[in-house]
Amino acid sequence: MVLASPVQTQTLSDLLLLLFGGATAFLLSYVLMFGVISLCRKMSLIRPTEPERKQDTRARLGGVAIYLAFVIASLIFYVRNPVLYASFNKYHDETTMYWLFLAASAVVVLVNAYDDVRPLKPLSKLLAQTVAVVIIMGPFIDGLFHGVLLFGFSNPFQASEYSSVLPLYRQAIVTIFINRPEISLLAIPAVLFTWFWMVGMMNTVNWIDGSDGLAGGVVAITGVFIAILSWRMGQDTVAILAAIFTGAVLGFLPHNWNPAKVLMGDSGSHFLGLGLAVLSIIGGAKVALALMVMGLPIVNIAVVIINRVRHGQRPWHYDSTHLHDRLRIAGLNPRQICYVFYGLTTIFGILALYLFHVYKLIGIALVVLTMAALITWIDHRQQKRSAPVNQPDSHDSGKETLSFQQTAADTTSP
Repeated sequence: MVLASPVQTQTLSDLLLLLFGGATAFLLSYVLMFGVISLCRKMSLIRPTEPERKQDTRARLGGVAIYLAFVIASLIFYVRNPVLYASFNKYHDETTMYWLFLAASAVVVLVNAYDDVRPLKPLSKLLAQTVAVVIIMGPFIDGLFHGVLLFGFSNPFQASEYSSVLPLYRQAIVTIFINRPEISLLAIPAVLFTWFWMVGMMNTVNWIDGSDGLAGGVVAITGVFIAILSWRMGQDTVAILAAIFTGAVLGFLPHNWNPAKVLMGDSGSHFLGLGLAVLSIIGGAKVALALMVMGLPIVNIAVVIINRVRHGQRPWHYDSTHLHDRLRIAGLNPRQICYVFYGLTTIFGILALYLFHVYKLIGIALVVLTMAALITWIDHRQQKRSAPVNQPDSHDSGKETLSFQQTAADTTSP
């Protein structure tokens, strides 16, 4: 957790920075995507055929353009904001966090861009993810984590009024052994939890990148709600950064809308997942929102992993049991699948903005119930269509990849 910075006076200039920053990132991403498509065609940067996968001739380096658009726009509209430097303190230096985020993102984008053209082993990609998380936590020699460290949560059972004698379960923040981002043995649980959150978000986005327009749209909607909540909390600089991030993702969508001309690849899904993980922590109080808005993809991971383990397979074994695969087999086309995800993501985002404290737990429970209802509906529809879901074969080793799985979009025709 990063301690929330003091509420800043919201000005017209900040609002303009947010709007123009997002719009500039959108235009940059949209234009750079043409260059990526052209480069991939001229240099034949196409992923080779893999077992159990159809050959895909579409460019897979859309994530590189998204990252570059974000970097350029944020350097123009975010870094120059004087509020970043006026609110400096040694435990919460948002500028340092930003530079660490750019460096960590560069690691995952470069490693996975190579993987998008020449497949890497799963361990190599997990190592890149871990290196990126260590960078973004910023463990400096002065004994402090100067980056993003998730060491506490907003307590859903907190008391309505502050008191110095409140019991632990009624305090506003529940911490994980430490109250400050200091390097010590007590910080190990917080470090592990931060690693789990960030690696988990990278893989969450990667696992839903299985249909044209799906992952980009869901991430963009989530980014919009993070920007709105940050603005409402007076965290103008975080809102601006979230708007720029969202604009860069939206600039990719016209090229990725079915039938897609370019895929974000693992370089894109990992950058987008890392971005959501970081934006949900900076300033605090947005992890619960991310859990709700990204609830369907997160629950999807849990369901798929449980299904694979039940069939004697490793969690990253390739199959077609994701929610978007089930919807496709049930008869929905790629655009309809996007509409289902977009609609539910938007509904959960609106709820997250207005649900507070313990009610957010109810919202998360609603996400789980929605997933269960969707699966029940899909199973009923599949029975009528006699189209069973492709369950993993315990005698088939399949194709193991990491994030933990390569995007199913590679195997799905537009």
